[in-house]
Amino acid sequence: MHKQISSLQNPAIKRILQLQEKSRNRRKEGVFTVEGIREIQLGIKGGFRLKEIYFQPELSSEDEIKSMLENANFRPDISEISSEVYKKLAYRGSTEGLIAVFQSKTSALEDLQFSSEKPLILIAEAPEKPGNIGALLRTADAANADAVIIANPKTDLYNPNIIRSSVGCVFTNQIATGSTSEIIAFLKRQNIKIYAAALQSSKNYAEVDFRESSAIVVGTEATGLSSEWLENSDQNIIIPMSGEIDSMNVSVAAGILIFEAKRQRGFLN
Repeated sequence: MHKQISSLQNPAIKRILQLQEKSRNRRKEGVFTVEGIREIQLGIKGGFRLKEIYFQPELSSEDEIKSMLENANFRPDISEISSEVYKKLAYRGSTEGLIAVFQSKTSALEDLQFSSEKPLILIAEAPEKPGNIGALLRTADAANADAVIIANPKTDLYNPNIIRSSVGCVFTNQIATGSTSEIIAFLKRQNIKIYAAALQSSKNYAEVDFRESSAIVVGTEATGLSSEWLENSDQNIIIPMSGEIDSMNVSVAAGILIFEAKRQRGFLN
């Protein structure tokens, strides 16, 4: 039998709202919330443990949940919620009546495992906007990058806005976080070349060979990359621009660079 919740004052509902709004609560409990069938399915497929699921019976059913969990080796707590409660919890009214609570995973550099002998990694330093982080994750997923690393993160990966804007790609990529110094040391230990997107001493990205183990590093549109990256870069790279302005969205730049690397590699890995 599942629980039924109809009151906005229910402690379980108050807790979910706190998890959605506060990274401190997500870190403390080691859990995060996900909305929508596709995102929840990607979370399960990505090996995240589903702990709780809340469904609105006019939009979804317990049978749908059970079929989604058919091959899972865990059984989450299932609760039915009223339309009023669902409207309070859901960011998108059009999603399919499901809100889930997943257990977080660690994002340590040492946990990264590369199946490719010559990994291709996308690194973003201190990205602030969840929309940009989501777009970077979608780009990495589309390019089948071996990993995404966030240097000096400004928010946790399980911010609902990142999950939403990444369309669940937070679950489809290998992701790690760390300080710039830790990441540079990690790349050097792994003999991965560092290609920093920067204006100084840079080479046209199309003239660079990305076929060996490569990390493409992008900074924020406002401040670019910190000097530590530039000092440790094997080669600074630039995208020539011929318009009136000299900058483009970070996720667009990352897409151009990583797909050039994939083109050189024959798109096969």
